[in-house]
Amino acid sequence: MAQSESPLFPDDVSAEERTGEAVDAGKGRIFPCDQCGADLEFSIGQQSLQCPYCGFVKSIELPETEIVENDYLAALRRLEEQKAETTPAEEVKDVHEIRCEGCGANVVFQGTLTSTTCPYCATPLQRDRVHNASARIRVDAVVPFLVPYERAASNLRTWVQALWFAPNDFKREGANGKFQGCYLPFYTFDAATFTRWSGQRGDYYYETIQKANNQTERVRRTRWTSTWGEFDKPFDDVLVLALEDDRRNLIQSLEPWPLDKALPFTLQFLSGYFARTYDVALEDGFRRGKERMDAAINQEIIRRIGGNEQRVMGKNSTYNDITYKHLLLPVWLLAYRYKQKTFRVTVNAATGEVQGERPYSWVKITLFVLMWVIIAAALFFFFQSR
Repeated sequence: MAQSESPLFPDDVSAEERTGEAVDAGKGRIFPCDQCGADLEFSIGQQSLQCPYCGFVKSIELPETEIVENDYLAALRRLEEQKAETTPAEEVKDVHEIRCEGCGANVVFQGTLTSTTCPYCATPLQRDRVHNASARIRVDAVVPFLVPYERAASNLRTWVQALWFAPNDFKREGANGKFQGCYLPFYTFDAATFTRWSGQRGDYYYETIQKANNQTERVRRTRWTSTWGEFDKPFDDVLVLALEDDRRNLIQSLEPWPLDKALPFTLQFLSGYFARTYDVALEDGFRRGKERMDAAINQEIIRRIGGNEQRVMGKNSTYNDITYKHLLLPVWLLAYRYKQKTFRVTVNAATGEVQGERPYSWVKITLFVLMWVIIAAALFFFFQSR
């Protein structure tokens, strides 16, 4: 995937690090255990950092600052001027980025590379391609992993058993594979909108008309009247996936997200997990957010027109006080194989919602269709005989 033109972690690193030369990620001890010195990892159950070897637990140190909305237009001006926002060097110098040669995904991680395969396509990652993360738009907040691995696996088994028309051997064996935890990038947009609109309202009425042989028929008609109006409609946290990805539909179907559980971002949340870097620029992200806002505005116009049918003849909306946040949201990713074909599953690691690709049994589908054809034919002959 192409890198975004916009600067995940703002740049304030040494000249050597700016060159993008390969570094040994295995040497990065960012959050060492106070007892044994091993790397601490984020513990979902503890909601803290925990040593996977000796069990030592360390609380996550949240930033004192609150999650704030960023001025969208001001951010665009900064990006046009190619001015990176700043973050202390000690927070970014050991954040590394690696590109998967299988699917092209760019992922960042904190400290030691804890997995050897891409969380997206399970392709082995080449450690010699690790480099320091390039400058990107600052991450404002993160919804941490709330659903542990065991619960995600349990939800997956329940999902498999609930699938209609799934092959019997697939339902017995399940979707076998290894979950990879990964943070995905999103934008949220707020805006105050004002809309003037015009339309037509259609109300049904009925007429009785005379037909041949002195028969009558009641016919429905529609009476159209012009209508217009204006209204304010605020939008808060319109969510946009900041990825050009063929899993987009799967990821979007994981909504809604508990954005009220978002916390100010700190690198400690990345410990032990990958994070995808965005490849949708901020301006393109707002265009997609605006499409969702426009759809909601159209629904509001239709509601205000009322009646039995509606026609929207004209609409003019203005968007003011636009703000955004850059968020990381957690997912469990899994790829499994069935009959030599790869299927992918995503689990919302904040709610447990499962969405994924699945195989179908064409034998079951064919038998189901034949059953309904037989039922329909039996009903037809029954009523014909009556």
